[in-house]
Amino acid sequence: MQYQIVNALGFQSLRPVQEVAIPPILDGANCVVLAPTAGGKTEAAFFPLLSQMDTHGWQPVSVLYVSPIRALLNNQEERLRSYATVLGRRVAVWHGDVSQRDKRKFLQEPADILLTTPESLEVMLMSSKVPSRRLFAGLQAVVIDEVHAFAGDDRGSHLMAVLERLCRFCGRDVQRIGLSATVGNPEEILTWLQGSSTRPGVLVSPPRPPSTPEIVIDYVGTLENAARVIAQMHRGKKRLVFLDSRAGVESLGQHLRDLGVDTYVLHSSLAPDERRRSEAAFAERQNCVIVATSSLELGIDIGDLDHVLQIDAPRTVASFLQRMGRTGRRAGATSNCTFLATDDDALLQAAALLRLYRNGFVESVVPVTRAFHILAHQLLALGQQEQGIPLADWWAWVGQAAPFKDITADERTALLAHMMAEQILVEDGGRLSLGPQGEKLYGGKNFLPLYSVFDTADSLDVCYGQRIIGNIESTYVEQQGAGDLTFTLGARAWRGLYVDWQRHRLYVEPATHANAPSWRGSPAFLSSELCGAMRDVLRDEGPAPEWSKRAESQMDAVRKTRLHQADADGQLLPETDGLSLWTFAGGRANHVVAKVLQELIGEKVTADNLRIRFRSGAADVEKIQGAMQVLAEEHRPNREDALRVVVKIAKAKLSKFQPCLPPEQEAEVLVGRLVDLGVVGDLVRRLAAG
Repeated sequence: MQYQIVNALGFQSLRPVQEVAIPPILDGANCVVLAPTAGGKTEAAFFPLLSQMDTHGWQPVSVLYVSPIRALLNNQEERLRSYATVLGRRVAVWHGDVSQRDKRKFLQEPADILLTTPESLEVMLMSSKVPSRRLFAGLQAVVIDEVHAFAGDDRGSHLMAVLERLCRFCGRDVQRIGLSATVGNPEEILTWLQGSSTRPGVLVSPPRPPSTPEIVIDYVGTLENAARVIAQMHRGKKRLVFLDSRAGVESLGQHLRDLGVDTYVLHSSLAPDERRRSEAAFAERQNCVIVATSSLELGIDIGDLDHVLQIDAPRTVASFLQRMGRTGRRAGATSNCTFLATDDDALLQAAALLRLYRNGFVESVVPVTRAFHILAHQLLALGQQEQGIPLADWWAWVGQAAPFKDITADERTALLAHMMAEQILVEDGGRLSLGPQGEKLYGGKNFLPLYSVFDTADSLDVCYGQRIIGNIESTYVEQQGAGDLTFTLGARAWRGLYVDWQRHRLYVEPATHANAPSWRGSPAFLSSELCGAMRDVLRDEGPAPEWSKRAESQMDAVRKTRLHQADADGQLLPETDGLSLWTFAGGRANHVVAKVLQELIGEKVTADNLRIRFRSGAADVEKIQGAMQVLAEEHRPNREDALRVVVKIAKAKLSKFQPCLPPEQEAEVLVGRLVDLGVVGDLVRRLAAG
């Protein structure tokens, strides 16, 4: 392998992370490998694994490479194929965009390295057409890219359970390697990754050379102004612009094209061919802009990139670091990021984010250990995989996965009893399989709902002739009416012609101008750390070094009008329609406190990330202060309070597997997602003292 790295691949040396990773990976340790974006993590994992593959004669499929997004798999395929080929080994990709012909070819002649997603692994395990036991009998190692994007997420819990099932298929302790650029608690991620494995765990984190990135916060006021600024900035350069919504990507892309800028857009509602066209065109051009959601935050190679711009601000420091890390890859280049704030709240959030960054803060990812809803999903999936899972055996398949570590035997019994009482599962001859209600909920489209743990809105393919542009949600079309519908997709304007509801297709023709469609999203709570930093920015005097003159001037105006909010310290402040408690505690604390206060005072109380609001009818100062004193004296809201009120916070179903859960387990899943009880306790003590 050393010979091939130098002579076939042309490496003159290895990077520090690649050097440090060799001994533990060759020794068979489970590892979390940390390095900046484009820091060589892929080679750090695969060079020693390929060496082991060659030395020990591993048979296909011996290595899985798992990524959170399909585009990253496509991007890595050619790279990994070039490495494997020098040893006479083969690489294959399997995900939803891969043709049935290519999948059949792989099943007939499996490759040594398979690139895939958690959902595609689930499909392979459940499908009667895939000989999973034979296919994965030779599995030796799993490489999980962007492991921080999995840990603490439902998809990560799903992946850990699937890995346990694969270990049972191959009958060995499979080596696990996670790759990450940015995570605040890598040791905890390593523990989560281990699962049932008894291999030693090693954190591979070589020292990083010091760097001083170029960061600017500018205030532009509107998205249209942002487009004008981007059109003028860095002409002749390749620019990547991030927004945190698909609608925003479409709107900005349209504005830039109207200004004559060579623009491409990328988000999850574009068809695969459209995404590939955007990626390829952007990689080949120089004076151009690509506008994207977080889909380009992960390690997709889109060629040499000159500048990253962020419209408004992401919700985490980790996300900001991932995005800024897309630049500065060339020798002598410097990482950079320019924030363009379109309103006062975005300006404040961006300034707070950079304050946390300067202080060395990066969010910790908290892995889930009581994922009842994912356990319910695995019960259903195992029933399909085994054509009826033995009642005495189902827990042995997944029980050692980290997401289920703290679920007790009594809780497992209660979960199973509920699913059987609701006829989601039925027992026949000591084997569990899908019951009539389970068929109704999860049996449609050949069990498609069981392949993934996330829920997707019902959508229509948008078709221009035979070409599929992407998709939009069916409810959006129904609300607007197909004949009156105009919208942008791929940053181009379209007019609806008619809907083929049987084939789930909306046929369109080009239009002259339109607005972006709307897509549903999940709750966007900011952390208590970020909200606290926003309060600190309001209290500060003077500018930060990253602020432009426009940002400095606008922040002066924001401070003049909002400093009293930051200085309130638990005092009720009058508003035009009631009273507000400016807590700066984050949505996961504010919402639960608001719901419990609502119970105590008998009037509606609302909340957002920064404050708790009492409308005019609830604006009785003495009653509110008395209720807060009660909460402080009784050490509430406590866990019981959170479990009781969390359904009101959720407002909508957060998992399609909630119907499988007893009420108390459903509430616990929601609390884990929507409530931070540690911050709640600190907040109530502070409010009572105020």
